[in-house]
Amino acid sequence: MRAPIGDFDTATPAPDCLDELTAPVADAVRHWRGSVPADRIVYVDTDPRWADTAVFVEHYGRELLERSANCVVVAGKRGGETTLAACVVLSTTRVDVNGVVRRQLGARKASFASMDTATGESGMEYGGITPVGLPADWPLLVDAAVADLPYVLVGSGRRRGKLLVPGKALAELPGAVVLEGLGVA
Repeated sequence: MRAPIGDFDTATPAPDCLDELTAPVADAVRHWRGSVPADRIVYVDTDPRWADTAVFVEHYGRELLERSANCVVVAGKRGGETTLAACVVLSTTRVDVNGVVRRQLGARKASFASMDTATGESGMEYGGITPVGLPADWPLLVDAAVADLPYVLVGSGRRRGKLLVPGKALAELPGAVVLEGLGVA
């Protein structure tokens, strides 16, 4: 099959390559619900040596720069309680942690979660964290610009490989809240 965006050598519907995904991502695909069918989620094999955004888009397609999203784990703290959440923003923006995220989580303080916390709690590899398969009790904050894309490139749960996911499907994931202004220039 041909990938809906980018120039990849191989593209496979995610349900047909569950062994390529981390356990939480494979489970999410296996038990997929929502208006977008699971086979519209596409796995593309990528070389981790080309993970840097500039090198990645040069190799796999310049249009990916505007159609790629980062998924970062944040920790909101209030009164001794910590809430982990994930934020999905276009790769050309940064997460408004101290504004939109802090207010959405009702936290006094919000910051990026440590690498050990992000990987340990998500079950995914650092640099490959994806919104697909995150713990169901985490808030998932999705920038409206991401949700509006026909397809967006996100991590696959591993450093090798990516998922191409309709933006609408990301907006329908468990715990998802679509927010304007989550990603800022």
